[in-house]
Amino acid sequence: MVTLKDIAKEANVSVTSVSNVIHGNYKRVAPETVEKIKMIIEKNNYIPNMTARSLVNKLSKIIGVINRVVPEKSGNFISDPFHSVVIDGIEKKLREKGYYLMIRTVYNEDELFSLLRNWNMDGLILTGLFQDDFFEKLMNAGVPFVLVDSYIDNRKVLNIGLEDCNGGYMATKYLIDKGHRHIVFASPIIKHNGVVEERFKGYKQALKEADIPFESKNVYQQEITITEGIGLGHKLSSRSDVSAIFATADILAAGIISGLNEKGKRVPDDFSVVGFDDLYISSLTAPRLTTIHQDTQEKGKMAAESLIRVIEGFPIASNNITLPVKLVERHSVKDIRHPAI
Repeated sequence: MVTLKDIAKEANVSVTSVSNVIHGNYKRVAPETVEKIKMIIEKNNYIPNMTARSLVNKLSKIIGVINRVVPEKSGNFISDPFHSVVIDGIEKKLREKGYYLMIRTVYNEDELFSLLRNWNMDGLILTGLFQDDFFEKLMNAGVPFVLVDSYIDNRKVLNIGLEDCNGGYMATKYLIDKGHRHIVFASPIIKHNGVVEERFKGYKQALKEADIPFESKNVYQQEITITEGIGLGHKLSSRSDVSAIFATADILAAGIISGLNEKGKRVPDDFSVVGFDDLYISSLTAPRLTTIHQDTQEKGKMAAESLIRVIEGFPIASNNITLPVKLVERHSVKDIRHPAI
């Protein structure tokens, strides 16, 4: 991680000169030196340490919620029902603690560093990050942050997560216990060390315990939108060898149910469906959706609470908080163990 001293050494100036440039005190530094220091700062993607900045500029009380995962088709993540509820929880906690919320989607690390250079944010909350170049550069940014739904293996990183594997297991086992043996797994793209991969592991674990062979043809990956879900429902309507579907998001499950209906298939008579998240949409589908419940708003509140404690110098109980899941039984699954005679 590049420090103030490193920049001063490379520019062959004092640390005070670098500090003056960082904080806009250009009158105390020669114009050519200002430009030289700026170039070195930009080259190294240096972000001033928050503690040092606060000595000159008091804490801004601004927390940035950053979305790095940009779906190709589904647009801004704010429109996604799951993220909307998470953000609602974050905003409630920030407002309670006297902080302000900034929401931003960034496509790469350059956009992130440009954002940090232009806004004095006290901390960041990021969703769904993976261990890649973006994360490595984030680690060197010198800004406190907390991750939501990430499986990055780093004990120094704050993460608010979920029993994703257990949730996938519970959903699949529930269908198996109702007599289903040919079960589709529907999800967004399964990325290594991601939330969906954990739910996929739970799905396969339940199949294995029940001595049901895993079949790759029963795995469908696509964007999480109503339109994509409807299209998948159309495809699945012709699968006479399948009786049940586990969708890793309620909005995807809702789309699948609509698509099946459009093709003359009924839930749960022709296909049983289980979702994940227990968002409001799960009570609006026809029939109402059986799903895996998570406290999405609480996840946002805990992310904000943990970050604020770090910013204000208070200890936190754990760097890795895992929230529980439970099955909510409604009317989208048929028990086929004892077919009517």
